Amino acid sequence: MVEIRDGKKVLVTPVSAEDLADIKVGDVIYLDGDLMTCRDVAHRRLVEYGRDLPYDIRDKAIFHAGPIVRPIEDAAPGEPDYEMVSVGPTTSMRMEKFEYEFVQKSGVRVIVGKGGMGPNTERACREFGAIHCVFPAGCAVVAATEVEYIAEHHWEELGMPETLWCCKVHGFGPLIVSIDAQGDNVFERNKVLFNERKDEALQVIDEQVSFIK
Repeated sequence: MVEIRDGKKVLVTPVSAEDLADIKVGDVIYLDGDLMTCRDVAHRRLVEYGRDLPYDIRDKAIFHAGPIVRPIEDAAPGEPDYEMVSVGPTTSMRMEKFEYEFVQKSGVRVIVGKGGMGPNTERACREFGAIHCVFPAGCAVVAATEVEYIAEHHWEELGMPETLWCCKVHGFGPLIVSIDAQGDNVFERNKVLFNERKDEALQVIDEQVSFIK
C-alpha cells in the first residue's frame, strides 16, 4: 500500500507490484511495516544451499545491513527481547550475484542498502516487480530510531551482523530509489552522463593547456 503522509510517499507492507508501478528512480520514499536485515550469508543460504528463510519476506522489505543490537534485560515473556542500537547500510553490490534468484525465491519487494546494484538486480526488479533503494550512509543511529521494535530474530549462530533481525519500522528513510520496477538504474544512467561530462571537461583542459604552451 502507498500512503501520502505530510507530503511524503510512504510504502506500507505488504507491498504489491501495483504499489511500485508509479515509483521512479530518484524518488524519495519512506517505509512502514516489516523490514528484515539480510546480508551475504542469508543470500547464500537461500540461493546456493536451497535453505528456506525462517521468516516470510514476501511483499516485504530487506535491508543490507549488519546492525548493533542489545538485549532488553527486563523483557517480559512474549515481548521483544532485543532493541536496535545502530543499523547502517552495507554495500549492496556484495549481494548482486545472488539478488535475481533471491528476489525470485523470496518474493521480496523492497531492497534497501548502500550504493548501486547491477544487471542481476535490474532484471529481478523488472521481472518480479521490486525496487532497490539507497539509505543515506552515516545515519545508522537515526535509522535505529525508526525501528519500533525487533519482532523476531533468526540464525543467531551466524553472529550479530548476519543474524536475521526482523523489525517493525515506522517512517523508515529517507530512501532514494536507485532501481525502479521497470529496471531503470540511476547509478548506471549517471555513469553514462558523468563519462560524457568527463570527456567534455578533459577536452576543455586540453585546450587550455595547449593555449598556455
